[in-house]
Amino acid sequence: MSISSVVIVGAGHAGVQVAASLREEGYAGAIALLSAEPHLPYQRPPLSKAFLKGAMEADGLPLRAAQFYQEKGIDLLLGKEAAAIDRKAQRVTLASGESLDYGHLVLATGARQRPLDAPGIDLDGVLLLRDLTHARALRERLRAARRIVVIGAGFIGLEIAATATSLGGEVTIVEISPRPLGRAVSPATSAFFLDAHKAFGAQFRLGVGIVALHGQDGALREVELSNGSRLPADLAILGVGVLPEDRLARQAGLACDNGIIVDDSLTTSDPLISAVGDCAIFPSALVGFPVRLESVQNAVDQAKTVARRIVGKAEPYAALPWFWSDQGDLKLQIVGLSHGCDQWIMRGDPQTRSFAVFGFRAQELAAVETVNRPGDHMAARRIIGAGLPLSPEQAGDLAFDLRKLAASAPK
Repeated sequence: MSISSVVIVGAGHAGVQVAASLREEGYAGAIALLSAEPHLPYQRPPLSKAFLKGAMEADGLPLRAAQFYQEKGIDLLLGKEAAAIDRKAQRVTLASGESLDYGHLVLATGARQRPLDAPGIDLDGVLLLRDLTHARALRERLRAARRIVVIGAGFIGLEIAATATSLGGEVTIVEISPRPLGRAVSPATSAFFLDAHKAFGAQFRLGVGIVALHGQDGALREVELSNGSRLPADLAILGVGVLPEDRLARQAGLACDNGIIVDDSLTTSDPLISAVGDCAIFPSALVGFPVRLESVQNAVDQAKTVARRIVGKAEPYAALPWFWSDQGDLKLQIVGLSHGCDQWIMRGDPQTRSFAVFGFRAQELAAVETVNRPGDHMAARRIIGAGLPLSPEQAGDLAFDLRKLAASAPK
């Protein structure tokens, strides 16, 4: 059955790609792309790096020019927030009171900041980074701030910290876990980035939480930690992770659990609704259980899969995950999923600031982390993607030709 109209809620990487891929796949029906923000849909990764540092301006951020949406017949509705879904009527109601009917609905709602429940969170000088408006405010404040506390040592926290130290700020990173990037990378890579950020000039407070933020005349002055110490601060930046933006889906009665639950074709519990990107939890053949991934690659590849299904080319989502993070002069790239890895093999010397760590699950290569080794990253993507055999001994042997093995992968 042909679908006469598609409404896409969310205009980040996933939402824009759904719209673009629908046209690429020959879909001729109406497409409405809803964005709660007033700006043209834009890239998110530069917000914590190039844009925050001032190396990129806002005019370099848009994913597509305004003309693209006009030429492709995509109705881009800026500043229009979806407020409710009427599944029976197949209608989306907007916060403005307007409504849109859909033949198929795609939820690309992304993620929202995980709240930090602490007194003083509303003080002037306590900021977060989730969108362009936040990034503009933070960029302005970073230049004037002298003592900066970054709360959270995940990817966003460390990227912001690297930018802040490069601008001359006195940066302290507070992380409740015992190591930075603790849930995301191997112990060896975590230890490397701990030392690297210390070399950038940052200090760490690990294994402690935030008790309160203290101010004077409404402005932040100190951050109080769970060990009783206090850090002087002109600026505190929240980077304590995100939650899937599934509130709209939950209100509509869709199945949710740490995100909007979808099947291997990215269909929700309602066959007329799909979910893609950061908000969706999907069955992963790589690890054998559902996962939710926060990455541009996952958003874009899931969007392409949904677009193809809408035009009658259904296929299970099976793209190989990969991620990246730029921190100072260090490019961290990850391919695969490290859940359940029971052996990590180092290739190269971290002292040279260029190395790789191979993660094995029951003697099978499952994930590879590289720092400043893009060639090894690309080789690992082909090796894991094709299921080529690589032993732990070969992974650690610099004489073993990874690229030759990768070249043997089927085209």
